[in-house]
Amino acid sequence: MRLNKFLSACGVASRRKCDEIISSGRVTVGGVVVSELGVEINEKKDVVAVDGVRVKLPQEFVYLKLNKPKGYVCSAKDEKGRKTIFDLVQSDVRLVNVGRLDYATEGLIFLTNDGDFANLVTHPRFHFEKEYHVTVEGEMKESELAVLRNGVVENGVRMPKAKVNFLGYDGKNTKLAVVIDEGQNHQVRRMFDCIGRTIVLLKRVRIGGVVLGGLSRGKTRPMTADEIAYFLQHRKNQTNEE
Repeated sequence: MRLNKFLSACGVASRRKCDEIISSGRVTVGGVVVSELGVEINEKKDVVAVDGVRVKLPQEFVYLKLNKPKGYVCSAKDEKGRKTIFDLVQSDVRLVNVGRLDYATEGLIFLTNDGDFANLVTHPRFHFEKEYHVTVEGEMKESELAVLRNGVVENGVRMPKAKVNFLGYDGKNTKLAVVIDEGQNHQVRRMFDCIGRTIVLLKRVRIGGVVLGGLSRGKTRPMTADEIAYFLQHRKNQTNEE
């Protein structure tokens, strides 16, 4: 098995992130530092460690949904000493977050020790939709919604189109549902920055066919078999079409 696949299957990170970890010299195989990509290992015999801590293939996979609150970072630790989403999770196994939400954004995120699942959900080839509820200061004009739908222009480059639905205006703020499927860094916030609108609250409510539902802020619950199967079946369908 390739070393990056092994690390990902152990729940260390996605394969692409594992390549970075390997290149930085943080991985040893049999006590010897390995920094070259593409190395093959014997997953049944070789002793592999990251930052001096041995990693092993999990005996059982864990899949969790978390309703991330504002004020938490999506990282195992933070150099600035901020709270992380793992402060909210009670687990006896090493988990990784599947994708990220920024510090001020709340809502749905997955946690797992299945590196292949994490890679599947985050890989750009599958274009899983992500839906956000966005609360914006003031009353949005229809012309502004049209710009968002067609793709705003940022520094001379047009951003991807978005599905934007009006949910309501309370006399102070406008609430919208925004759906994207490419997931560029801070994409939704950048979209509204480009049209000069201030976001009051940004919350992710759906990833693919899995919704946040009534999960309370800061709480987790196991994903259902149907929720997990949604992503696995999607991958199977894509493969059959190729």
